[in-house]
Amino acid sequence: MNRCIRHGAVFCALLLAALLVNAGRVQLLAAHGYAANPANRRVMIARYHQPRGDILVGGHRVTGSRRTGGPLRYERTYADGPLYAPVTGFGSQLYGSTLLEGTEDALLSGADPKLDAVPLWHEITRAGQRGGDVRTTIDPAAQRAAFSGLAGRRGAVAALDPATGRILALVSSPSYDPGALAGAGRAARDAWTRLNADADQPMLDRAIRQTYPPGSTFKVVTAAAALEGGLVKDARARTDSPDPYRLPGTTFSLTNEGPGCRDASVFDAFRISCNTVFAKLGADLGGGLVDQAERFGFNDTGLRIPPGVARSTVDREMGPDQVALSAIGQFDTTATPLQMAMVAAAVGDGGRLMRPYLVDRVTNHAGLTVSVTRPGVLHQAVSRRTAGRLRQLMEAVVTSGTGTGAAVPGAVVGGKTGTAQHGPGNAGTPYAWFISYARPHGAATAAVAVAVVVEDAEAVRADISGGGTAAPVARAVMAAVLASKAAARSAGRPAGRAAGQSTLGKLKP
Repeated sequence: MNRCIRHGAVFCALLLAALLVNAGRVQLLAAHGYAANPANRRVMIARYHQPRGDILVGGHRVTGSRRTGGPLRYERTYADGPLYAPVTGFGSQLYGSTLLEGTEDALLSGADPKLDAVPLWHEITRAGQRGGDVRTTIDPAAQRAAFSGLAGRRGAVAALDPATGRILALVSSPSYDPGALAGAGRAARDAWTRLNADADQPMLDRAIRQTYPPGSTFKVVTAAAALEGGLVKDARARTDSPDPYRLPGTTFSLTNEGPGCRDASVFDAFRISCNTVFAKLGADLGGGLVDQAERFGFNDTGLRIPPGVARSTVDREMGPDQVALSAIGQFDTTATPLQMAMVAAAVGDGGRLMRPYLVDRVTNHAGLTVSVTRPGVLHQAVSRRTAGRLRQLMEAVVTSGTGTGAAVPGAVVGGKTGTAQHGPGNAGTPYAWFISYARPHGAATAAVAVAVVVEDAEAVRADISGGGTAAPVARAVMAAVLASKAAARSAGRPAGRAAGQSTLGKLKP
């Protein structure tokens, strides 16, 4: 062979080898860097090249995809967008994704390896995988009852199945239509600007991302600490509780809204919501109040449902006067509506606090289950005996106390009202709270637990009360859940599973 030809062939072989090495480097080592580069338009085009998987409520799809006619071929659509926005969040071509659209993005987009029929197939081939469907725990009837009950007023509702931790309703009001943010055009930009400028913050998920002073609903926690710790042995015995009550180490005297609180028993003080009795209990409990609150889930920084939940707080460093105020849900004590629903759920389920969750299971595009959420215990909040004594207190609130507006025919309901002061000098319109549980007559444990908060800035201050404003909303939600469970039993399917939900396929770990 001619020497020049031989040298040329070797040189070409070296060039080919270098080309292959560089191609391998790009494909294997630098691929993620190129994919993450904001200038790489192909990533966005690939992301929206196929329809996204859907989020389902009660077996029905509340999301969808539609063709855009542009390079980003599909954009998100929402059925009953404002109703389910606190569950779905939004999926936007411009602004990313939130809530389930965000936490379950890999499953919905098809990028999650769990959806692969052959392990690692997607990573090896880079082939597009159809997105999976996320089936939620939400009860549609409960969600609608909560949304209708708030009627556009600022506030939130969270409802749980105490026995499992399934989230049955999650409503934040006022709400918004996430479909307005889905596209990449001028309309989506205008909607983003308008929603962010709205003083009512419609995109804030008040049910899990906003904390409020819990007011007198926190007296459930205080009563639990007093009963569990032995400070109160007989809830019907009179206490040594002056009215007014001077906070320890201060000149400030705490009073009550109504009469009958001087030296009242814990039973009566809980029923008519006496601040003085529970403030004194808090001062006597000291750090025991904080320990009890943490067993109910307060100060937990890692709670996810799977969207992250704002931390509900009780200060661990307090003087006696501050503990007294915390015992009635004031000072620095704050809670999300989900947290207060967890308190009611633990009482209704014999003291056991289940971990709340929003995703029931995930299925692939063929309907086969690829992952499922198993219920788990978060804490044993109180003993079964203490839970029984707390139920007596909460049920008295509904039968003959401040929460009679929550009574549901055919069910035993326990509840606690709350009117939380806030703002400079407590001059702001109080937040109206109500937490509750309901069980059918004859049932040993509760079927539903609910927390409602209403922050109605337009209401007359004297008209705001948990019993008058929030309790009817809780009643409607509890009635809806009880009716749904009764219908499921009569249809012969497990409560909480919608008709038509497939259980095909093997569960994967």
